Amino acid sequence: MSDIYELMVTVDLRDELSEQQVAELRWHLGLGPQPERLTVVADFPVAVVDDDGHPAVENDPRPLLAADGPAWKVGGVLGAALAARTDPPRRGWSVTARAELHPDDSEQVGELLCWLAERAHDTHRLADGAVRLGYYRWHEDLTPYPLKVTNGRPSLPLA
Repeated sequence: MSDIYELMVTVDLRDELSEQQVAELRWHLGLGPQPERLTVVADFPVAVVDDDGHPAVENDPRPLLAADGPAWKVGGVLGAALAARTDPPRRGWSVTARAELHPDDSEQVGELLCWLAERAHDTHRLADGAVRLGYYRWHEDLTPYPLKVTNGRPSLPLA
């Protein structure tokens, strides 16, 4: 049985991102090179065996929503887009990403989702204070669940 989820992120961000943050977001979406310094999600721990044969943990950064092309389990195409919004009521950035998520990546993806929620335009804020970011579903489910961040916790079933 596969633990793959479809993750669909659709969010508008306020116009307060620095050039560094935009560059890092582009990288996470697969739309640009990796910045020299990571600040949005900085830790990507991976267990390895060092030269002496001992277990060690290394930092191995990877873009989190950068899938592109045919989906493995959820059908359709994976991809991402980032566009500047210039209309005054919602000036900022629009983000859309469709990805397949494995539980092993849920912690880092959850960090990125929380970062997005903190910068989301007020139109994404729900009455209970949660911030809606899109939806997710297990690859065999027909019905998606709301993807939201409440009190700093993403609604992912894996995080």
